[in-house]
Amino acid sequence: MGSASQAMEIPKPSRRQLSWFLFFRVLIITLFLWGTIIYQLRTPQAQSASVLPYLYFLVGIAYLQSAISAILLPKVFRLKFCAQFQITWDLLFATALIYLTGGIDSLFSFLFILIIISSSVFLSRKEVIFVSSAASILYGSLLDLQYYGYIPSVSGAPFLAHANGRDVFFAVFINVVAFFLTGILAGTLNDRLRRSEQALKRQTIDYEELEALNHTILANITSGLMIINPAGRIRSFNSAASKISGYSLDEVYNRGYKEIFPDLHALEQDQFVLHKRGDGHFLDRKGRLRPLGFSSSLVKDPQEQTLGLLVSFQDLTHLKEMEEELKRADRLAAVGRMASGMAHEIRNPLASISGSVQLLMEHRDIDDQDRRLMGIVVKEAERLSQLLTDFLVFARPNPPKPEEADVSALLDELAVMASTDPRLSGIIIERSYLPGVKLSVDRRQLFQALWNLVINAAEVMTSGGTIKLGVEVTESPNIYVEDQGPGIPDEIRSKIFDPFFTTKDT
Repeated sequence: MGSASQAMEIPKPSRRQLSWFLFFRVLIITLFLWGTIIYQLRTPQAQSASVLPYLYFLVGIAYLQSAISAILLPKVFRLKFCAQFQITWDLLFATALIYLTGGIDSLFSFLFILIIISSSVFLSRKEVIFVSSAASILYGSLLDLQYYGYIPSVSGAPFLAHANGRDVFFAVFINVVAFFLTGILAGTLNDRLRRSEQALKRQTIDYEELEALNHTILANITSGLMIINPAGRIRSFNSAASKISGYSLDEVYNRGYKEIFPDLHALEQDQFVLHKRGDGHFLDRKGRLRPLGFSSSLVKDPQEQTLGLLVSFQDLTHLKEMEEELKRADRLAAVGRMASGMAHEIRNPLASISGSVQLLMEHRDIDDQDRRLMGIVVKEAERLSQLLTDFLVFARPNPPKPEEADVSALLDELAVMASTDPRLSGIIIERSYLPGVKLSVDRRQLFQALWNLVINAAEVMTSGGTIKLGVEVTESPNIYVEDQGPGIPDEIRSKIFDPFFTTKDT
């Protein structure tokens, strides 16, 4: 264990802290030194004292040092060294002031305590103890030198002629103990304060990170999230909700939820209604009803008071389409199984019928009327056989084999073929594509699909019209057949890919 104190980072002094430090230094100097000077001037015994010039000198040099420090502070880069220099200066200044005001009898020994406390703002606990030691050494040395008479007394200064050894020892003892206790207490308290500040900072950073994470989750989650207040109005709408509905937060904020989600039952007699799983519809930006799946839960504050209802919802349009595709695939699979079982059973009798009739047609004694009827039988048998083939292709389609093909040439071929087909008489074929358009397609299947569309278009336009064959070359190319018919009614659009579904009479 490396100890928490070692792991704790000691913050470097800031220029703002040092600026305040210089300000309070000037304030203390002004308060105490000028108070001492005024006291000396108003005391009759001190009017002739020559200590006043020294006090004036100390005031002047203190102001000068503070002014120079303030001027140089914006240009200083080593702020820790600057703080150490200021503390050292203050220690020497306090020693000089105590010397001029009587040494053991000076009232300014408390300045060392202020210096120790101020050092704890900038320095570590170990360094504060070092400042306490320096203050103890300076103060004790001054009193010892005064006691042994090794330093001269300033003319007019209130120095004792002969200091009592016991008084000197007691003064040194009391002040040194006070210095160290102040250093230990100030260092310990400031260490705890720094730990608390760092813990608070880490906690603040964690909250900011958590808030950023929550915003990221809300922005990237695929489900729409909406909060409804007790009045039934929308108070929150995430980005996924905007993408699903087409409405932005500004557009839905404070609107009633029923305006957009008419099938959502969220309030009943001013009480929220919870749903584990619900289905309904919602109105998108274009006013279309789209399938909706949703669930809801209560939003509470730390005091367990209900703030609103959180509704999570998803657009089920794609899922509904997939469901229909699966149902259609199931039906086709059933048709495929039935077709594969019946194809051979039907084709064998058809082949026998067709073969037998063709043999009968070879007899010379058959009149023309019977031969014509037999021809119809053979033709219908072939049509039934082709119908079975088409049926099997529809029920068990071959997977496409795409390759690069000239789609323009394919449409040209389709247009020529349509112009010669009697079913398309009276139909104008219009081409809307550039020559040489090449795409990766299954040419055979594409041709068959387009031909079927052309035939259907011609059959629905009984009075004639125009069929347009076109290609839109974009990032997702489109090949289309456009007619002038009435279109497919909405009520049967979901059935047009069902096997053998048709609206034609034949």
